[in-house]
Amino acid sequence: MNSKSFDIEKTVIGLVMADKIEVKKQIAEQIREKAKEKGIYPASIHDFYMARGRGELQGFTVPAINLRILTYDLARAIFRVAKKHSSGAFIFEIAKSEIGYTNQPPVEFASMILAAAIKENYSGPVFIQGDHFQVNAAKFKENPDKEIEGLKNLIKNSINAGFYNIDIDSSTLVDLSKPTIKEQQRLNYEVCAKLTQFIRSIEPKKVTVSVGGEIGEIGTQNSTPEDLQAYMNGLEEQLENGVTGISKISVQTGTTHGGVVLPDGSIARIKLDFNTLKTLSENARKEYGMAGAVQHGASTLPPEAFHKFVECETAEVHLATAFQNIIYESKHFPEDLRQKMYTWLKNNLANERKEDQTEEQFIYKTRKKALGQFKKEIMALPQQTRTTIATEVETQFEFLFKQLNVMNTKALVEKYCT
Repeated sequence: MNSKSFDIEKTVIGLVMADKIEVKKQIAEQIREKAKEKGIYPASIHDFYMARGRGELQGFTVPAINLRILTYDLARAIFRVAKKHSSGAFIFEIAKSEIGYTNQPPVEFASMILAAAIKENYSGPVFIQGDHFQVNAAKFKENPDKEIEGLKNLIKNSINAGFYNIDIDSSTLVDLSKPTIKEQQRLNYEVCAKLTQFIRSIEPKKVTVSVGGEIGEIGTQNSTPEDLQAYMNGLEEQLENGVTGISKISVQTGTTHGGVVLPDGSIARIKLDFNTLKTLSENARKEYGMAGAVQHGASTLPPEAFHKFVECETAEVHLATAFQNIIYESKHFPEDLRQKMYTWLKNNLANERKEDQTEEQFIYKTRKKALGQFKKEIMALPQQTRTTIATEVETQFEFLFKQLNVMNTKALVEKYCT
């Protein structure tokens, strides 16, 4: 490829605007080749996390950031913060559900992250993660094999695109009506074992994909040490000899995805159980050699909460909705487009509105689902508008990097992740 003829901005717009997956794959290949030339490569955080499990690393919490819209522009902002503070321990991620409602297939998402790294002259390992690759409990009950096959296809497409970090969420299968904790967790660990073995069978040579498990579904009752023990012991029994297991465990400590929205559209303050988080992180490291516990649904927590994750030695924290909120509420986001999106929600998702919801609550809870529908219009906004909005979010990224203490982690990351 002629370096002078490669216009990264035009390439990214072409990637987003392309309707055919074959075209996206062709553009993705160009971006990946250019990234390789620049010393940028998709990587697994597995070895870094296992070093933490051995006690070689501590004192920080890795932010895993879900980018639902303006992915290229926001990724550029993250790389700017990372370069400014010599950070390397941070993850870009997208959940199975988000892939659907934001209309960002894995090949597009991963390519926009790499394109952003090229644009910002970042180099080294880049962690791209499949978040909440979740089992649908109702579909699993109806046809387990079909549901597992669908997840295998998603995992395969994601790994091919450069997602070398996959979070398996089979916690939806936990059955609290069973008499023992092991029975409650049985389907959860059996399915996770099956999907972990599948990942090991297709991961690229010399890459150990970082796999995460989950013991408590977010928004349900808090996880316990007994849950962790039952799940991990069951998982280890199920994995075939020599198969590398998981590197971290997601737990429930009181958060909910997107936060709890009040009638006026504001977010309720929640009480997060940091003691549980600390205990489970410690158990995960000492008993099972993992990096520690993972906290989901954290972006809408109050600012003073974030440093506590580091104090609890939380391995990883997942952050999503707050960034989407900044974009929607930015004075630079065109008002006519915002209202057009809200009107689309009212016309198309009225069946999701609960009887006791105010309009503000309905809009807040559903507006993420308009992002894919209007992805092209948002990407077609003037470059200056997109950059200005991304700069607003950048302030929040920098705050989080500082609170989670991931400054000056680039050399450490490069030591373990090659």
